[in-house]
Amino acid sequence: MPGAGASDTSGRIRAVSDLLAGLNPPQREAVMHGEGPLLVLAGAGSGKTRVLTHRVARLVGEAGVPPDAILAITFTNKAAAELRERIAALVGPRARAVWASTFHAACVRILRREAPEAGYASDFSIYDADDQLRLIRRCLADEHIDPKRLAPRAVQARISDAKSRLRGPDDLAAETGSFQDELIARVYRRYADALRANGAMDFDDLLMVTAQLLEGDPVVRARWQSRFRHVLVDEYQDTNHAQYRLVRALGEPQRNVVAVGDDDQGIYSWRGADVGNILDFERDYPDARVVALEQNYRSTGTILRAANAVVGRNPHRHPKRLWTDAGDGDPIAVVACRDEHEEARVVAGVVDDALGRGESLADVAVFYRTNAQSRAIEDQLVRRGIAYVVVGGPRFYERAEVRDLLAYLRAAANPIDAVSLERALGAPKRGIGPGCMARLRDFAAAHDIPIAEALPRAEEVPGVNPGQRAALLATGALLADVRRADAAGSPLDRIVEDVLERSGLREALAREGTFEAQGRIENLEEMVGVAAEYGASAEEPSLAGFLEGVALQADADLVDPEAGAVTLMTIHNAKGLEFDTVVITGLEEALFPHVRSDTPEALEEERRLFYVGLTRARRHLTLTHAESRAMHGGRDYRIPSRFLAELPPDALAAPPGARRGRPGIAGLAREAARAVGVARAPRLATGDSVLHATFGEGVVTAIEGGGELVRVRFAQDGAERRLMAGAAPMRKVEG
Repeated sequence: MPGAGASDTSGRIRAVSDLLAGLNPPQREAVMHGEGPLLVLAGAGSGKTRVLTHRVARLVGEAGVPPDAILAITFTNKAAAELRERIAALVGPRARAVWASTFHAACVRILRREAPEAGYASDFSIYDADDQLRLIRRCLADEHIDPKRLAPRAVQARISDAKSRLRGPDDLAAETGSFQDELIARVYRRYADALRANGAMDFDDLLMVTAQLLEGDPVVRARWQSRFRHVLVDEYQDTNHAQYRLVRALGEPQRNVVAVGDDDQGIYSWRGADVGNILDFERDYPDARVVALEQNYRSTGTILRAANAVVGRNPHRHPKRLWTDAGDGDPIAVVACRDEHEEARVVAGVVDDALGRGESLADVAVFYRTNAQSRAIEDQLVRRGIAYVVVGGPRFYERAEVRDLLAYLRAAANPIDAVSLERALGAPKRGIGPGCMARLRDFAAAHDIPIAEALPRAEEVPGVNPGQRAALLATGALLADVRRADAAGSPLDRIVEDVLERSGLREALAREGTFEAQGRIENLEEMVGVAAEYGASAEEPSLAGFLEGVALQADADLVDPEAGAVTLMTIHNAKGLEFDTVVITGLEEALFPHVRSDTPEALEEERRLFYVGLTRARRHLTLTHAESRAMHGGRDYRIPSRFLAELPPDALAAPPGARRGRPGIAGLAREAARAVGVARAPRLATGDSVLHATFGEGVVTAIEGGGELVRVRFAQDGAERRLMAGAAPMRKVEG
């Protein structure tokens, strides 16, 4: 007898057995779990969305749970929409009543009803990132704090971080450890007051206010706890502290909390995610059932064997091992390249091979650790007429910071280029707005001169304040110096470096102090390398010739993207995607793992990031590393990533066309292991001289953590860095 079950799209009732058809045993166990907490450890490509949707369908169909008593939380609107569609296909129109939404959307719905209890009107405004930034700038001005001293975006990032930890202005003030921290706490307090005065919340408030309201008001808490009988959270490893507290509050007292996620894919600590939330789920819910989804439906056995070997090195993880019944497939190709240009040619060759196998361009993806790496790859694909798209941002030469730098260079090369000059004067922001520009244009027109020639005469321009005048004079001097240096035949990379230094472009981003700002700095510094490459290859290098080459490269006609295009992206942006063919580039120490990954926790996350990259590939996987790479206008010699040494040798094979004279794959692994292990042998002491693969010569200034960590001051930039003694690509210099 069919009895209770899930309905199909026409509303007919189907047997529960229909829901379980096609599910493997662990998936069925998760779907059929009854009351109480459940942790679903969903390995990459293991069908977690299928488990989530089928569980909701079973709750509604068999268990008779009202759809509006189910809260299913995802991290993106796209994922929430997909979840609703899939549930509707199983349950029918009733699925519309399921709360399938993002954390922020769920909090908005709660707060529209409960806002008065938190001291807000129900029609409160929601400020986006731009609104926040404008308000923070006003608060800085009200506190008489120079935005050059304390960058608004840096303040925004710190306030966001505090709110994600449910820390208010007073809490942040109590945590302060420096004068700058005290300033940020002051701005935070004023910003919070301004938001309330405007009847507004920012995105972080939506989470913080809801969590604090649920925890602090027993009536409100009881109302929503009784409303939701089941709480399901996707991508639980990506939750921050505020989201964690929300789930805990809403999940009581029924404790029907289902956390679905994979600690091996926790890669977003830089935006507040805490992988410890999923690692500690069994501590929070001692009676939780744990179901591991280990059967992979995406990748070949060889790729999974490599991924398991790498992530298995992390000490802090739930034990699991992905497997497939789809066969081993092809071995993984590891290619050693001379430099980033040969690496780009290898990428193009992989694309050709994929097309030769009958794949489309859309079946191929190229991953890199930092956005700046895309430039050489983009250049090569353009030359080869291979269509590509950059996910997560514009193409290299279209990135705002790159265009800002080019604006300075174009304004110097062409004094009558008013468009480039106006962009340069506005980057970075220094008070030269539309009014100032209008007065400058009027002055130039009155004297029949280009705007560029008006800059040295800024003291004669009426209505210009002292700050604006100083900026105009400094820019005019910089552009004149660039023209003189170009005429004298100065190397283009030195000219570009001088512009970066004197324009304030790099300094402004450094003040922001955010993960995104660091990536933009790397893009700017990549332009120094572009200029150096041009200078080395051009018969008669000049600023005009350099700009012409960049313009042609940026404006090159590509194959119609509708016919398919290769996907380029950072590995962070690749999570949740899959491709038949994947290339992971830049597998070198100080690049991947990144140079900033100098703690055990950071190194574990870098390894998880590599694991995510590996498990995006369905059939074919190529890993590349370069012996040298253009860095800061020079050439930096690289060491193969330790991650290559962690791959099982039997999963690897040298591809056709690999560099002749290079060691075999097993030898490469041993070479990498030796390269990254050089710091493990010597005992370092304060005062020892060391040589680092990236930072050069330095002196040990302190030993910490029983010898596991060392502080080194490096000669090339005077910076002191905290490094892992057993992992940093560094050796002791004797004598």
